[in-house]
Amino acid sequence: MNYEEIRAQSAQAVRELLAAAKLRPGSILVVGCSSSEIVGSQIGHGSSLEAAQAVYEGIAPVLREAGVFLAAQCCEHLNRAIILEEEALPAGAEPVNVIPQPKAGGSFATTCWQRFARPVALEAIRADAGMDIGDTLIGMHLKVVAVPVRLSLRRIGEANLVCARTRPKYIGGSRAAYAEA
Repeated sequence: MNYEEIRAQSAQAVRELLAAAKLRPGSILVVGCSSSEIVGSQIGHGSSLEAAQAVYEGIAPVLREAGVFLAAQCCEHLNRAIILEEEALPAGAEPVNVIPQPKAGGSFATTCWQRFARPVALEAIRADAGMDIGDTLIGMHLKVVAVPVRLSLRRIGEANLVCARTRPKYIGGSRAAYAEA
């Protein structure tokens, strides 16, 4: 597996998503990442810390530069909990007590926990955009109206890549006027 290629693909994908989603500083981007799928195994059956670290190393500097917070989705063994920096906690959010591990939380969430300055875990979040690397099902952590974003990349490593941005709900019907979203 070429981890430099995974790092480069991850950076390219997040740059394209940031451009399409028009995220502002302080926004939250949720990433679900199956390192197993990246290396060509079935989700949950080939966890790779090296692949997860390469994804993190591609994504984190781009998000940091944009002022966007990274939220890492854990695997189903932790009920898809979220790992993020304490400074990114939404108002009123209540952290839960868990530390992800490669086989209980996933390699990507574990990597984020180890590399964040002050990591916390939450049961759920409503992120402004998301990257799903390897069919991890991030939709539960996006704001209500998710809009698919097509990137030039369809894969990171061997894993499917699906991205989304969110927008406010349209209300008011045919007589209403809307801002671009």
